[in-house]
Amino acid sequence: MARQAMRLWRQKDDSASWRTGLAGERIAGAKLDRLKRRGWHPLHSIPLPSGADIDHLLIGPGGVFCLNTKYFRNARIWVGDGAVKVNGGRGHPYVRNSRHEGNRASAVLTRACGFTVEVAPVLIFVSAASVEVASSLGDVKVIRDREIPAFRRYVRVLTPQEIDSVYAVARDRRTWLSS
Repeated sequence: MARQAMRLWRQKDDSASWRTGLAGERIAGAKLDRLKRRGWHPLHSIPLPSGADIDHLLIGPGGVFCLNTKYFRNARIWVGDGAVKVNGGRGHPYVRNSRHEGNRASAVLTRACGFTVEVAPVLIFVSAASVEVASSLGDVKVIRDREIPAFRRYVRVLTPQEIDSVYAVARDRRTWLSS
């Protein structure tokens, strides 16, 4: 009924976009969950006070990663320093948003843990036909969902005690909601 009313008034229905995004997050989340056997701790859909959320946080031997998931089935993706273009269309601020989420997660976790927690921002493109990344983009890692298993080979930068400390703080929703 609501969708019919929106069509009558020619308003955009965001529910399809939301469902597509959720499908991408679930695909990426399932692949991240497989890393548990390798000492990684994935967290999904971390709520923030603004009402937004962090799609995924991955904590493990290779560090802490803030993952922003985008689902563009069979699309051609171009990622530059300031924008992401899908099938040559207009630019989207996904790179900027990923930087912001990574910086925020680092600040929140550092404050809660009492030691510096560096968080690397990552953009994951689910089901894209191709992903091209500008060589100048260095601070945001860009991967396709099929590359998620590569995290298991990351060189150890955190001790088991640091992993446990960060994970204990990160999985407590109060940590994020009081930020």
